[in-house]
Amino acid sequence: MTGHRVRSSSRRAVLASACAACTAALAGCARYGTSSGLAGAPAAAATTPSASGAASSPGAASSAGASTSAVLASTADIPVGGGKVLTAQKIVITQPKAGSFHAFTAICTHQGCIVDAVGAGTIDCPCHGSKYSAVNGSVVNGPATLPLAAVSIKVQGTSIVQL
Repeated sequence: MTGHRVRSSSRRAVLASACAACTAALAGCARYGTSSGLAGAPAAAATTPSASGAASSPGAASSAGASTSAVLASTADIPVGGGKVLTAQKIVITQPKAGSFHAFTAICTHQGCIVDAVGAGTIDCPCHGSKYSAVNGSVVNGPATLPLAAVSIKVQGTSIVQL
């Protein structure tokens, strides 16, 4: 009968390994968006426009002590009634009506695909057909059930910057 018994130390090792794996996975999730601003948090290492309009190195502040921000796009790059997906930054910027710009994470809340199109008032995910409002990121069509997280932006002249 002792052949069928599992030693308690083996159970402890399995449980400890499982807990360590879960902790590591959750730690990665907790950091999501904190330095990149994807979850609406301020960017920790952003670029600052210099007086000439060119971006300085990441995290550098101007000599005047202005807040740091990253230039994402030009207002001319975002069509009225549509938007633009910035794949590298995982951000989507929309302009539902002239002069009204909004930004959201480009990561679909259903299974993490990157959205690929903006049009007809929605931000569309190619993987399973989820659609989000181009105005507020709310779910228009599932299977996603959670909205896209807002990303803080500001229009400065003709530049759209991440705050």
